[in-house]
Amino acid sequence: MSGGCIGNGSNAVRWAICQVRDAVQVKLVEQDGELYILARSGARRDKEQAMRRRRLKKLVKRLHDLRQQKLTRDQLLIKLGAARKEAGPAVWRIVDLQLPEKDQAVVTPETFGFRLNWQNLREARRREGSYLLRSNLTCGDPAQLWTFYLQLTEVEQAFRELKGDLAIRPIYHQTDERIEAHILIAFLAYCLQVTLKQRLRSLAPGLTPRSVLDKMAAIQIVDVHLPTTDGRTVILSRYTEPEPDQVLVLQRLKISLPDQPPPRITTDGIPIAE
Repeated sequence: MSGGCIGNGSNAVRWAICQVRDAVQVKLVEQDGELYILARSGARRDKEQAMRRRRLKKLVKRLHDLRQQKLTRDQLLIKLGAARKEAGPAVWRIVDLQLPEKDQAVVTPETFGFRLNWQNLREARRREGSYLLRSNLTCGDPAQLWTFYLQLTEVEQAFRELKGDLAIRPIYHQTDERIEAHILIAFLAYCLQVTLKQRLRSLAPGLTPRSVLDKMAAIQIVDVHLPTTDGRTVILSRYTEPEPDQVLVLQRLKISLPDQPPPRITTDGIPIAE
C-alpha cells in the first residue's frame, strides 16, 4: 500500500493506493471530510470489454443494413433511435453518423454514412473496469471499505431478486400476524432462491435460478379421473415426463423426481381407505 498528502490544513487531499484483491486495485482520495474510491477490476474490465465489443459489432452491422435499405429520412431516424436504445449510450458515442439533410427525403449511401470515433473508443477502453465511489467513512481500512461496498451490492441484488424472480409485491394486511406471516413466506422464498443459486454456482455455473425455474415450470402434475362401472372413481396423479433438456438440468443438480404416486379411489368425492 502506498499513499501521500497534498496541501495543508482542512483542505488537504490525502490519497492512497492499495490492492484489496488479486484483480482489484483501489485508489483512495480523502478531501473535505469525504472519501472518494476509484476501483479498478481486471475481471470487470474483461466483462465490459466483451459486452462493448459485442454491442458495437451488432450496431455496425445494423448501420450497414440500414445503408442498403430504401428509407425516407423520417424512417431512418426512427430505426436509428431503436438501434441507439439497443446499443446503449456508451457504445453509441463510439460511432459518428452522417445524416441526410432535411430537404433530402430519400436516404442513399451517399447521404447516410458512419465511422468510428477513435478518440471516444480509446476513452471507453480506459474507463472499462473502473468505477468511482463516494463515502463518509474516511478512516476505514481499504479492504473493509471494499467489503462494505460488496455487501451493499448484495443487498441491492436481493431486493431485485425479491421483486423480479420471486415477483413479491406489497400486500396490505390488517393484522400483525398476517404481516409477520407474509414476511416469513417472503424470507423462506428468498432462502430457497439463494440455496438454488449456490447449488448452481458449484454444479451448473452457466445457469441462473430464473432460467432453471422457467425450464422446470413445464413439468406439471395432473389428476386423471377414471370412472368405474360401480360408481367409484379412480384418480391417477401423474406428472409430465421431463424433456431432454430438463433431464440434463436435473442430472447436473443431482435431483431425482419422486416416484409416481399410487392411485386413489373415491366414491362421490369421498376417499376410500385402501
